[in-house]
Amino acid sequence: MKLAVEISDAADLSPKDGAASCNPYVEVDFDGQRQRTATKPADRNPYWNQTLVFDVRDPARFPSLAIDVSVLHDRRLLQDAASSLRPHTFLGRVRINAASVAQSPQEALLQRYPLEKRGLFSRVSGDIALRIYLLTQNGDGDANNSNNAAAASMDGQQQQQEPVAFAPPDGNGKSGGGSHDHQDEPRIFRSVPAAAESAAPAATTAGDQRRRATLHAVAAPPPPPGQTVVMPRPPAAAAAPPPPGAAYGLVETKPPLPAKMGPRAAAAAAAKIASTYDMVEPMTYLYVSVVKARDLPTMDVTGALDPFVEVKLGNFKGVTKHLEKNPNPVWRQIFAFSSEHLQSNQLEVVVKDKDMIKDDFVGRVLFDMTDVPARVPPDSPLAPQWYRLADRSGEKLRHGEIMLAVWKGTQADEAFPEAWHSDAHSLPLEGLASTRSKVYYSPKLAYLKVVAIAAQDVVPAEKGRALAPTIAKIQLGGQVRRTRPGQPGGSANPVWNEEFMFVAAEPFDEPLVVTVEERVAAGRDEPVGRVIVPVAAPYVPRNDLAKAVDSKWFNLSRALTADEAAAGKKDSKHFSSKIHLRLSLETAYHVLDESTHYASDLQPSAKKLRKGAVGILELGVLSARNLSKANTYCVAKYGAKWVRTRTALNTLAPRWNEQYTWEVFDPCTVLTVAVFDNTYCLGGEAASKPDQRVGKVRVRLSTLEIDRVYTHLYPLMALSPSGLKKTGELHLAVRFTCTAWANMLGMYGRPLLPKMHYTHPISVLQLDYLRFQAMQMVAARLGRAEPPLRREVVEYMLDVDSHMFSLRRSKANFYRVTSLFSGAVAVARWMDGICKWKNPLTTVLVHVLFLILVCYPELILPTVFLYLFMIGAWNYRRRPRKPPHMDTVLSHAELAHPDELDEEFDTFPTSKPGDVVRMRYDRLRSVAGRVQTVVGDLATQGERAQSLLSWRDPRATAIFVMLSLLAAVVLYVTPFQVVAVVAGLYLLRHPRFRSKQPSVPFNFYKRLPAKTDMLL
Repeated sequence: MKLAVEISDAADLSPKDGAASCNPYVEVDFDGQRQRTATKPADRNPYWNQTLVFDVRDPARFPSLAIDVSVLHDRRLLQDAASSLRPHTFLGRVRINAASVAQSPQEALLQRYPLEKRGLFSRVSGDIALRIYLLTQNGDGDANNSNNAAAASMDGQQQQQEPVAFAPPDGNGKSGGGSHDHQDEPRIFRSVPAAAESAAPAATTAGDQRRRATLHAVAAPPPPPGQTVVMPRPPAAAAAPPPPGAAYGLVETKPPLPAKMGPRAAAAAAAKIASTYDMVEPMTYLYVSVVKARDLPTMDVTGALDPFVEVKLGNFKGVTKHLEKNPNPVWRQIFAFSSEHLQSNQLEVVVKDKDMIKDDFVGRVLFDMTDVPARVPPDSPLAPQWYRLADRSGEKLRHGEIMLAVWKGTQADEAFPEAWHSDAHSLPLEGLASTRSKVYYSPKLAYLKVVAIAAQDVVPAEKGRALAPTIAKIQLGGQVRRTRPGQPGGSANPVWNEEFMFVAAEPFDEPLVVTVEERVAAGRDEPVGRVIVPVAAPYVPRNDLAKAVDSKWFNLSRALTADEAAAGKKDSKHFSSKIHLRLSLETAYHVLDESTHYASDLQPSAKKLRKGAVGILELGVLSARNLSKANTYCVAKYGAKWVRTRTALNTLAPRWNEQYTWEVFDPCTVLTVAVFDNTYCLGGEAASKPDQRVGKVRVRLSTLEIDRVYTHLYPLMALSPSGLKKTGELHLAVRFTCTAWANMLGMYGRPLLPKMHYTHPISVLQLDYLRFQAMQMVAARLGRAEPPLRREVVEYMLDVDSHMFSLRRSKANFYRVTSLFSGAVAVARWMDGICKWKNPLTTVLVHVLFLILVCYPELILPTVFLYLFMIGAWNYRRRPRKPPHMDTVLSHAELAHPDELDEEFDTFPTSKPGDVVRMRYDRLRSVAGRVQTVVGDLATQGERAQSLLSWRDPRATAIFVMLSLLAAVVLYVTPFQVVAVVAGLYLLRHPRFRSKQPSVPFNFYKRLPAKTDMLL
């Protein structure tokens, strides 16, 4: 039996040679055998792709052995005097238990391991990709055959290989030294398999298979490269199925962003786009600004001219709108051609005359692409110039000039958001606007508190009839609330004293309408008077400091409708009925429009109550891949600011490279990013369909390190009645920068919401109702923007349906609660093992520690907190290196039953047939029955504790009372330390002194009465 260690590559190693680089090689030590790979000079991201084979001398002892993989820096290539005394420098190591090694090559997966430190002061960074498995005798024989064949085929290439940096050539004919294309490949950490379907690097694709080399063991390190053996990777069909959730893991990437480069590389002007665009990759665009034209020649017999402009670059063409009968037209349109669409060396700007049958040629201007200037912000915009039009042969026309500006820029250019991009030139004009990137802001919301106190001199709607019970109907826009019938019933002076909360949005255009209605019969209410109050000041005061607001009496009008009163009309006759109201805008609250579990803004509505910003959040929306839709755009929300990227058309791997910035007022907030398919841009019948969801990503800011740029491929998932489906991967760059350390640390001691939520709390049911109303107002306001942020997009970002019942979510929450008690269960098991003397040495040490704490009780609390400190310090080296993402295993999404998903996505009220509803109802009853049993058992235990002193069982209570008296006397006479020692030694007594029967206190407690026999 042999052990094979495949060493693929390493990334982001620490520089060691003074030139921001290193000369790495890998040394593997197993069971006294030591082997090493070739050295890669001046490469912090080396690629070895070599396999080291070791003998397993004792298979029975193999699971207890360790595999030490060390990455070292070869100092002998520096050719200095110190290299002879210290030939190598430590770069990091990985220690793997042999018990976790795959039993065959088919079961082995390529895994990435973060490099660990050797000591406290070691400077280590990066990770290494390994694939470790066992080879049986048959597999070894096959390997030997492969060795011989590979050695014979590579004899002619031995002389051309470098003596130090040895590596087989890749598919492009490049050797293994220096920088490689694999630096931009994604890095998958630990248990995430590098399979083809989970964003595998290009090295694992069928078209770019690199040969794997094996170095046999030699006597003394560091040896020269030995015989090279090719060991092909086993076919993917024979691989073991990945564990649940492996296909939905987070993949770390290393894109060439200026923010992630070193200080030397970042100083290069070519690497940076602009000072504010350092978290996206530069994308080159050709911008053509068509401003206007003058003195254009007429082409029709009638002398009329309907000019428009065509901007042609290869196969791509942009067209301006045509202006009727205008020889001096003004367009002011900008066209953008991406670098991928630069298919010609000439740019052609053609002016044409719109005609019914065929458009007439007026003139054109040609530009050589090599003469187009480049512009990089913060340079001022390029000034447009007048150009004389020429005919097809190139001769200048006597009349006709056009004003143009042509330059090369990036996505940091001011013209980028409003430009017509080359991939969208074929869209209709009504759909073109929906493809541009925009920034939106949610409306400023505030709670409107209305207290309906009483009414006076209410007259019935019909004369000669007794007054029926009256109610007050309060309406603000689409929000309608009603009071209970006033007391006393049928009185002309009813009293309600009820409080209601509404959501109002600035600029408070909608008035508050309060109507007093007479409940004549069931379902029939007749108005007897109304009052219309504008919500804006000074009619409704703003309550910023939670002070008491004075109430007012308002006259009720009977003759005017709400629309007439809003138009300013007055009642023709005097009416003496009045209503007593207390109105106020409660701006000290925060209006919740999203769940508090992943809220992005927790500031109060009043500006003067808001705290200053504690940091800056920067988001770079880089790209996506393997999407299920072709016309996609991203929407990101944090706080009141929404951003929308441009729509990438006709591609499943879009590249946006757009960067946005937010102010952070609370680090315990969440950034939400979602991808949608744009159906509105296509026009026609497709414009009436809602934008399709592709997936969503949440990033909690408190889990991010300060000033670190996180670049990851986030899995996009869509959960539907048919099951969970991976719809692609979204490439994001996120950075959180702190600007006020003291204020940020102080936020952890403050309440999550403004203090009004705690001093004057709102009930949970009312808060849910207000949250739903706030969502509707935000969706309605953003839907009126241009281009609109459609309702289905806003509802998906704000999780409108998160409160609906889901059996899958219920299971996930149950297992979350269960996992919380796993630590207590582990401690209980450990304590049980101590009490049963399973490990005598540990039990003796616990006895000693217990006696020390009893003799010196002042050491108990310091010991507990020191223990907590040590646990935290020990876990620091295992802290998460990646931001958390949506976990399919935790969510029970992969293993959910199809019927459970069908129930989760059912409408409310249900639209399913009766037999399906009956089956689900019976299933819910069975689950609720088990919950009912557990709750009953908990109630039984509590009732037994209450019955100790309630004399429900007089004999049990008498026994307990007498024992309590005896215990009080004994504890008073006996020192506490003696009692603690006796009790502790009794609990830790040897199993020989234990009985298998339940203890006497347990039996006494089980016999106490409960109220279960009183239930029907």
